[in-house]
Amino acid sequence: MFNQNIKSPVNIPVSKIHPFEGNPYKVLDNEEMYSLIESIQQQGIISPVVVRPMDNTTDEYEVISGHRRLRASMKAGLETVPAFIYAVNRDEAAIMLVDSNLHREHILPSEKAFAYKLKSEALKHQGKRSDLTSVQDAPKLSTEQIGEKENISKDTVKRYIRLTYLIPELLDLVDEGKIALTPAVELSYLTDEEQYALLGSIEVEDRTPSLSQAVRFKKLSQTGNLSDDDIETIMQEDKANQKPMFKVSMEKLQKVAPKVKDKDFEDFVLKACEHYYRYLLRQRDRDSR
Repeated sequence: MFNQNIKSPVNIPVSKIHPFEGNPYKVLDNEEMYSLIESIQQQGIISPVVVRPMDNTTDEYEVISGHRRLRASMKAGLETVPAFIYAVNRDEAAIMLVDSNLHREHILPSEKAFAYKLKSEALKHQGKRSDLTSVQDAPKLSTEQIGEKENISKDTVKRYIRLTYLIPELLDLVDEGKIALTPAVELSYLTDEEQYALLGSIEVEDRTPSLSQAVRFKKLSQTGNLSDDDIETIMQEDKANQKPMFKVSMEKLQKVAPKVKDKDFEDFVLKACEHYYRYLLRQRDRDSR
């Protein structure tokens, strides 16, 4: 075990470096990864990774910062990578990991959710608040600290942490922007079985629940009355934002009816449509004679 931090990077075999257990940030083999691999093949690693000595080992390390660089290095065929070694415990490392990644340009809701949860638990272990037992009642002091650092409210932090209770398939829909944060939080209170039933209905109906539907699901679930039939019935209801809508710009309307006031346009358009429809019927009658 290291007693002090090593101030300059050292080369460590990639086989001796392991991902941080519970790393909330996804390491994807996407276009950015392939670009990073190409860069490393041409220039090597410009920024060393940051690691800590793993507990109960003498030469094994856990990544704090640089998971993508480590993976790219392995794919590029490097046998060693430069690394800064910090002699910190797991909780300190977790906080460092979260803080070093939260300000990336692109971060998924699921990544933010598990990051906040990881940091909240690390702060609890450090003795910031040890009298609470459930994450949904996340330690006030830790959520306040996270919120202050991220410039958001502690309640927003708690809402993100609630997302960690979603089944992976529903959480993917949140990441894809198909389910918004607020209804997703309500759905997180459903049991796994209920969530999977809901997922099946989402796939069949090809629609996702609105906030009002999610609230109803939660209330029925909490009273033990949410059945598969209830889920199907509620999901078959039309959502306001899924009903077809026809839009016309005010500029176009003002060109054909410049003297009509903005507040009267809806009534004007409806009456105009009614008159025009009657005109078409009269034309059809004349043509059929």
